[in-house]
Amino acid sequence: MAPDIVSRRNEGGDAGLRWSGRISLTPRILAVNVFALALLAGGFFYLDSYRTRIVDARLEQSARELKLLAIGLENAPADRHDALIAAYSRQTGDRVRRYAASGGLIADSFTMDAPRYRLRLPSEEEWQRHVARFLDKAVDRIVSADRPPDFIEPTVDRAEAWPELLLARKTGQPQAMNRYAPDRTFMISAATQVRDGTALLATENARDITRIVRAERLRLGMVLAVAALASVLLSLFLARTIVRPLQRLARAAVRVRLGRAREVTVPRLPERRDEIGMLARALSDMSHALRQRIDATDAFAADVSHELKNPIASLRSALDALDRVGAERPDLRDQLMAIAQDDVRRLDRLVTDIAEASRVDAELSRTRFEPIDLGLLIERMVIAREARGVPRGVRLAFARPRKDVAVVLGEEGRLIRVLDNLIDNAISFSPDGGLVQIIATVADHEVLVSVEDEGPGVPPSEREHIFRRFHSVRPEGEAFGKHSGLGLAIARSIIEGHQGKIGIGDREDAQSGARFILRLPMAVERDPGIVSE
Repeated sequence: MAPDIVSRRNEGGDAGLRWSGRISLTPRILAVNVFALALLAGGFFYLDSYRTRIVDARLEQSARELKLLAIGLENAPADRHDALIAAYSRQTGDRVRRYAASGGLIADSFTMDAPRYRLRLPSEEEWQRHVARFLDKAVDRIVSADRPPDFIEPTVDRAEAWPELLLARKTGQPQAMNRYAPDRTFMISAATQVRDGTALLATENARDITRIVRAERLRLGMVLAVAALASVLLSLFLARTIVRPLQRLARAAVRVRLGRAREVTVPRLPERRDEIGMLARALSDMSHALRQRIDATDAFAADVSHELKNPIASLRSALDALDRVGAERPDLRDQLMAIAQDDVRRLDRLVTDIAEASRVDAELSRTRFEPIDLGLLIERMVIAREARGVPRGVRLAFARPRKDVAVVLGEEGRLIRVLDNLIDNAISFSPDGGLVQIIATVADHEVLVSVEDEGPGVPPSEREHIFRRFHSVRPEGEAFGKHSGLGLAIARSIIEGHQGKIGIGDREDAQSGARFILRLPMAVERDPGIVSE
C-alpha cells in the first residue's frame, strides 16, 4: 500500500487547528451554528437587566407616590386621613399602613376597604405555575441574578418589623424595598415619615412585572426555538451538500491510491458551480491524466521490451555463430562481427533514445523557460547545417521573420532537438537536389514554424501513427535499424511540454511532400521574470 503523503511543514502549519482536525465537518458545522445561537441566547441576560430596570422604576414610583400621600395627610384634616388612605389604596392597589410615633399600627387600608391583592401560596396554584417558577429559577441561576429576600408578614405588626420604615425614620427620606412573595412574584414596599411623627408603609404585589418578564422570555424562547430548528436543518443541509460530496471524492481518491485506478470513476459533479464542483472536476481530470500516464507507461515498457528483443536476438545469434565458425572462414567471421557491431550500435542508439524519451517530461517540468527568438535560432541552425554539408545536394531555404517577432518561452536545447529532428527527416525524405523550406510566422498570438520537403509525403492514415513511440516510416533504400522510431515521439513530448502542438499535413502548393507544423504560444511579455517552472 502506498504511504500517506504528509510533510512536517504542513503539520506544523496547522498546529493551531490540530484540535479541530479530529472532528468531522458535520458536528463542526453544527457547533458553529449552535455557538451563534448561544450568542442569541444572551438575550436572557438582557431580560434580567430589563426586569431589574422595571423593578427599580417601580420602587422609585412607589416611594414618590407614598411621599405625595404623606404630604396630603399633612395638609388634610385629621378626620379625612382614613378616607385619603382608602382612596389611595383603591387607585394604586397598594396596602397602606400607618404607624404611630410609638410604632403601633393605627390604620390599615385592608380593614377600611376590600383587600387590593392576595398573596398566593404555591400549593394552591396549578401545575403550569410550577413550571413557570421552575423556569424562573433556572434562568435566574444561569444569569446569576440577585435573589431578593422573602416577604414575610410580621407576627406582631409594628413599625420596628419593617426595615424600610426604620431606615426612613433614620434618614428622613422615603425608602423602598423589593422582596419575593411566596409564589416568587415581586413585593414592592415603600416607607416614608409624616411630619406629625407617624409613618406610612405601602406594599404592593407587583404580579404584572413577573407577567411582563415571562411574556418576553416566552417570545425570546420561541425565537430561539425557531432559530435553533432552522440552524440545525440548515447545518444538516450544509453538511449534506459539503460533507457527502467530499466523502465520495475521498473514497474515489483512496481507491485510486490503492492502485485500482482503472475501475474508479471520480464523480465530476457537473451540477455544482462552487469550489467543491471545481475540486471534483480537478480530481476527475487528475485521475484521468494519471490513468493515461499509467497506460502510457505500460505501453512504453511493452514497446521497449519488444524493440530490444530484436537486436538482442540478432546479437545473440551472431555471437553463437562466431563460436561455431572456425579460423578457416575469416570472411564469415568478419560478416558476423559486423552484424554484432551493428546490433550493439543499434542497442546503444535505442537505449539513448529511450532514456531521452523517458526523462523529457520530468526535465521540462523543472526547466526554467527563457525568451527565445525562433527566427534567429533557426537561422543559426540552417547556417551550421550548410557549413557541415547537406547530403545528396539537398538545399535548405529559410524565410526569416523580423527580429524579435517570433519569440517564445522555452528551453533552447530542447527546441533545437525538435527542429533538428524535423530538418533531418525532411532531408532524408527529399530527393537528390530537392528543396527543404523552413518558414516561421506569427498568427493569433502563436508562432508557427513549418518544415516542407519534396518527398513522397505521409499518407493521411499514418499521420498520427508516426508520432507514436517506435513507429518508424523510413525512405526506401535506407538500412533497417538506423532510427529508433522515437524521434517524433520525443519531439511531440517536448512541444507539448512547451504548451504547443505539432502536426503534419499536405504542402500548401499541393505539390508532393510533407509539411510539419509547430505551434507555440508567443512570449507576449518578454520579461526575464516571466518563466515557467
